[in-house]
Amino acid sequence: MATSPRIVIIGAGGVGCALADELTRRGHTHVTVLAEGALFAAAPAPEPVLQVSHDPATTRLATATVRVHTRLAAAGVRCLRRVGSLEVATTPARLDDLHRRHGRAAEAGIGSRVLDPGECAAVHPLLDRERILGGLHVPGDGTAAAVTVAGLQARAAIERGATFLDHRPVVAIEQRNGRVTGVRCAGTGEWFPADLVVGCAGLRGPAIGELAGVDLALSPTTRRYRWSAPLRALAMIHALESVSGAGDPSLPVLRQRAAGLYVHADGHRLGVGSGAHPAGTDPSWAAAAELLPVLDGATVADDAESATVTTPDGLPLLGEHPGLGGFWVAEAVRDAHAAGTAEAVAEWIVTGRPASGGTPVDLSGLQVDRFDPASRVLTGRASVTAGRPDRPIRTAPLVSRQAELRAVFAAGRADGRPLWFGANASLPEVCEILPRRGPAAADRSPVAGAEALVTRRAAGMFDLSPLRRVEVAGPRAVEFLQRLVTADVDRPVGRVVHALLLDSAGGVLTDLTVSRLGAQRFLVVLPGPAGVAHLCRYTRDGVAVTDVSDDTACLGVWGPLTAEVLTGLIPDGMHDLGPFRAAGFTVGPVPVTGLRVSAVGEYGWELVCAAADAERLWDTVHAAGARHGLVAAGRDAFESLCREKGRRIVGTDLSPEHGPDAAGLSALVAMDKGPFVGRAAVHAAREAELPAAVLATLVLDHTGAVLGGGEPVRDLPAARRFTREPVPLAELEPGPPEPIGRITDAGIGYTCGVEIARARLPVERAVAGTRVAVEVGGRRLTARVVEGALHDPAGTRMRTPARVHGPAAPPAVAAGAPVESGDAGAA
Repeated sequence: MATSPRIVIIGAGGVGCALADELTRRGHTHVTVLAEGALFAAAPAPEPVLQVSHDPATTRLATATVRVHTRLAAAGVRCLRRVGSLEVATTPARLDDLHRRHGRAAEAGIGSRVLDPGECAAVHPLLDRERILGGLHVPGDGTAAAVTVAGLQARAAIERGATFLDHRPVVAIEQRNGRVTGVRCAGTGEWFPADLVVGCAGLRGPAIGELAGVDLALSPTTRRYRWSAPLRALAMIHALESVSGAGDPSLPVLRQRAAGLYVHADGHRLGVGSGAHPAGTDPSWAAAAELLPVLDGATVADDAESATVTTPDGLPLLGEHPGLGGFWVAEAVRDAHAAGTAEAVAEWIVTGRPASGGTPVDLSGLQVDRFDPASRVLTGRASVTAGRPDRPIRTAPLVSRQAELRAVFAAGRADGRPLWFGANASLPEVCEILPRRGPAAADRSPVAGAEALVTRRAAGMFDLSPLRRVEVAGPRAVEFLQRLVTADVDRPVGRVVHALLLDSAGGVLTDLTVSRLGAQRFLVVLPGPAGVAHLCRYTRDGVAVTDVSDDTACLGVWGPLTAEVLTGLIPDGMHDLGPFRAAGFTVGPVPVTGLRVSAVGEYGWELVCAAADAERLWDTVHAAGARHGLVAAGRDAFESLCREKGRRIVGTDLSPEHGPDAAGLSALVAMDKGPFVGRAAVHAAREAELPAAVLATLVLDHTGAVLGGGEPVRDLPAARRFTREPVPLAELEPGPPEPIGRITDAGIGYTCGVEIARARLPVERAVAGTRVAVEVGGRRLTARVVEGALHDPAGTRMRTPARVHGPAAPPAVAAGAPVESGDAGAA
């Protein structure tokens, strides 16, 4: 009998080979890797390994890849040419972005410098310095020999017992009782039993998802690579460096993000690579020639294209799919992230927690099911049902009403909520918001700010339908939830509690609300699908876990005039229902379940109805609110209001890398209620010592800066610790202090008129009134630590005996289900 699970990896590319290596390193020797064609097929072109990205998780994966390549190089094999990278900016906005990337590199421990045009030309002599404003130089980057690395890792896995088979196209993924049981191949008809199947099939990724019966948000794309004929300029550089002993030309990989191109030296030639462009419209060669005059008129000697897959947001798809137990995915992974991804996913499979270099890594933003099908329709991105055109995609229940108000959506967002509504552009509050955005905030719509102001002054109506709603019912429902969530959910019918889901190591997976609708029936509301999968994973006899998100819709109605808006639409007694209570009633003609919770710090309700009644509910509330100034408001206004209220954001503020105490959510953990997942780890951490770093709220001492998250936070010199003016970076030299923390989330508080951020800081620095420096755009700007929420009027805080405090995550409950008799109407 096998002592470790039988694992079948579909795909023998860089990720598949690396994953086999990492799994066998951890003692899992029953690993079979199936390649559709030949093993270790030659890649059309090298891909750069660029460590610094806008996403912290992929930055971690890239640095881990460099670490693995360095380890392989120690065995005498050259896997990575660390010639460095130089990303150049041709506009002030791009230069500002490079300064941000430099800050994120510093926070991640990656050496980098922002260079002026002359310094860029010194690093890359072929560059036209007149064309650029500056560049970000990362000496540790380079180009990887992906096929060599894959071969080395495959051989290491084979030596530990793994099996690699070529020409084995998979034609079936068999399953029983919601779990994989094996895969079947074409031609030979071979069947491979499996406890786990991992899809790393690249271009065949959508088809593999199809075989598993799940949707994967993958779309085919191509990458183009062209080589110049030998260039005399490179030959001269080569000759000079040969004399000096440097060997091959050591020009860094040149990157220009706006044009989607990278250029690297290949002997006496230059290779120009580009991302996906429509056929016949690839501008990368012309863009490269503008930066490198030596390419102007140069002959294209070779031209190659490689097919791959991508996601709506350009990030990988990772993790176990909640739709099929034991079916894991590691798709849309660039070569630059392959080895690091394999390390993290192997840890995830073996221990239940992704980790890199021995420390946890938050991959919640890369989860396989992070995209909502409705959002992919709204953003115009490719359908996740590629290869299944007959399969319908769920339509957002309020999309037609939002279209009537000229809703603006963002491409690549993981849900389908509008950012703001064009119909609100004539609100007088728009003029108030314009000076509050700051000169650098061109991407902040004043309409979103106006929607936030109107919500604070009158009322706002928000579509919360994309949040996930799960009904938990059965004779063991209470026991099930008590074992999983951190708060005591065994409360009277009609109560709502705010809680957390932890992993076994005490890391925060997500926050959630739990509403008791009956003695054996609860409604759990979560920000995203990852939490739903976690609940389903623990399902047992005596409890049914049903995702009702697609069958329901939810409106959040908040603001000081909400009671007036709903007067005559809801029973009079409902206005007196205290906070964190649930009740069933009707809004006009529409049956709803209402929750008295507020994510934004204003009196109001979250109203949940059947998806079929969503438009009637919208119309009823919208018409009644017109005379009171109610507006439909979008996601940007919602996030700003939540930020002012102090709500934590899953994936940035909350992650498995940190426990509830470090997130400032200790009060959401009821240690005395009995055992629950993660309790032992939280207890051990509290017994050991205070967390080294905690989440603190910062207010910048000025307006106009736009933070994107990930910026390093540094101590100020004593003489500057109380200044309210921006501190130029040059005035802090020499010897700039090392970062003491990083920004996790940031954005403008439209109604407060300040830039709000949260940062992980040492406990001794996270004290209200202290000042720190945030590095952004090449300068260090001062900010002060504040305690509590910037906006929390009386009556919005939790006042029930439950051991929770602070804002609730946007919750909802099952459609139109009346709450069973109890104390739902109690204050």
